[in-house]
Amino acid sequence: MAMYPSTEIVQRNTFTSGIEGPAMDAEGNLYAVSLRHEKPQTIGRVTPEGKAELFIVLPEGSMGCGIRIDPRAGSMYVADFTGHNVLQVELATRTIKVYAHEDRMNQPNDLAMTKSGVLFASDPNWDASNGKLWRVDPGGVVMLLEDGMGTTNGIEVSPDERTLYVNESVQRNIWAYDLSPSYGISNKRLFHHFEDDCLLDGMRCDMDGNLYVTKFGAGVIAQISPSGQLIREIKLSGKNCTNLTFGGGDGRDCYVTISDHGNIERFQVEVPGRCWAMWNI
Repeated sequence: MAMYPSTEIVQRNTFTSGIEGPAMDAEGNLYAVSLRHEKPQTIGRVTPEGKAELFIVLPEGSMGCGIRIDPRAGSMYVADFTGHNVLQVELATRTIKVYAHEDRMNQPNDLAMTKSGVLFASDPNWDASNGKLWRVDPGGVVMLLEDGMGTTNGIEVSPDERTLYVNESVQRNIWAYDLSPSYGISNKRLFHHFEDDCLLDGMRCDMDGNLYVTKFGAGVIAQISPSGQLIREIKLSGKNCTNLTFGGGDGRDCYVTISDHGNIERFQVEVPGRCWAMWNI
């Protein structure tokens, strides 16, 4: 299968093994959780020049995982898996508040976002190998969409916002749902299943609708077509890739957080990522 050259953009062990996120702001700063620092509940920022620095320390009792940024609102949304929250951070002032809280959440893990600011959250229970799926409407109103799934993790919306993708890490399934104009879900179907023994983690789409999937333990990003067919696997230096995002000047740089190296890798693709293009095109 075709391989794309991957480079490391920060030194190894700049972040801890808990590195996750990632997300890029309008100025090209890249954010990821768990910067190597005196407290574990940190979010680090990597500047376009490659300098890693502390951005914020989350409140006591909170730990970040998936991150999404809405540049129109100047806000970052963080899945707080220990606090059962989605946190909102004002990028300019670094002010942190609870955007949404739900006691019934296991440990919100990853986030997807629509252009209108609707969030979707995966919610795994790792001990029980099951999980839930949530929607968070503007204003922080939380709605349970599905319970009794496998170990829900990576989550993404298609470029036309008509499809929601959710993967189950342990079961190695990716499910697709139809999204209504009001972001209700229906017509659940199996989109892709992996036969190997990797764990599935974060996912992002490009603007052609191809889905990029981190395979934790395998050290590859799987690129899957809109019809659910595996196109290629992109090899990384690290084995334990946790999540990815797109950015750069034209949205074709893919950034991957690497747990076993505590750093971030980058490779280029042909088509801009949706998470970049939805704010820049």
